[in-house]
Amino acid sequence: MRTVVTPFNKSLLRSRLGFATLVLFYVALLGFCLAALVMAGDFYGGRNPWDNLVKTVSEFSRPSFLDVWFGAERLEYRSDDGTLLRVEDRQQVEAQFLWALARAAWTTFQIATLGSLLAAVAALPLGLLAARNLHAPRPLALAATSILNVSRAIHTLVFGLVLVGIVGLGPMAGILAIALHSMGTYGKLYAESIETLDMGAVDAVRATGASRSQVFFSAVWPSVLPQFVSNHLYIWEFNIRDSTILGLIGAGGLGLLISEAVSLFQWSRLATILLVVITLVTLFNALSGRIRQALV
Repeated sequence: MRTVVTPFNKSLLRSRLGFATLVLFYVALLGFCLAALVMAGDFYGGRNPWDNLVKTVSEFSRPSFLDVWFGAERLEYRSDDGTLLRVEDRQQVEAQFLWALARAAWTTFQIATLGSLLAAVAALPLGLLAARNLHAPRPLALAATSILNVSRAIHTLVFGLVLVGIVGLGPMAGILAIALHSMGTYGKLYAESIETLDMGAVDAVRATGASRSQVFFSAVWPSVLPQFVSNHLYIWEFNIRDSTILGLIGAGGLGLLISEAVSLFQWSRLATILLVVITLVTLFNALSGRIRQALV
């Protein structure tokens, strides 16, 4: 019995061969990266990695906020010869740190929230121009796509470093850095959402003689709004995490406290800060999930 080779079978075979080629290329790339690290002597775990791991985990296992209740009320610091240097009330000191941590968390949330909103608004016209099925003038579509690609390619920290030099230290640099980077992601997601539209409904509205704005608000906007909101919530959640490190470059927020804790090897305080970050993201994820369910 002879197997009949149909155009469909040929297409399927080419698709599978193409996928297998990509997999082999990926495996070869992984091997090349690993071999390069080994040859350069950079593939190692450092000195005494297990001892360092156990020590770090033990310090992380007792977050500093516990000192508010269990810290020593009279902690004495002495020099090597026994001279009393200072006395510290750990409960009071940690309570003051927690207030500072709460203010920093609020600043981080403000940076992420305002930066995400600014990016979403700025990316909307660019996403409309970049969507292929809306047939924007080619020069405008190319310019919009290029702007979105550049915005997405440059990391938030790079934008932050430049903006700190322009607008100075503080949350404003962080807001603008979040906005400039996220604009590229928003625009790409906007364009992809629009490109999945059923153009039959859009063409039907256009055939009635409606203007471009009427076509957009009557046929395009109602269809893509749920996706736009879902994308906004996801990027907003991501920016809450991203904005926590902007304090490392002077943009304010939790990043400054993280930098101080790491510089002074205060792993218990770093554990407290990370718990706050995890709590922020978890609460926002639960809230965004409720909003997504309401949109279904």
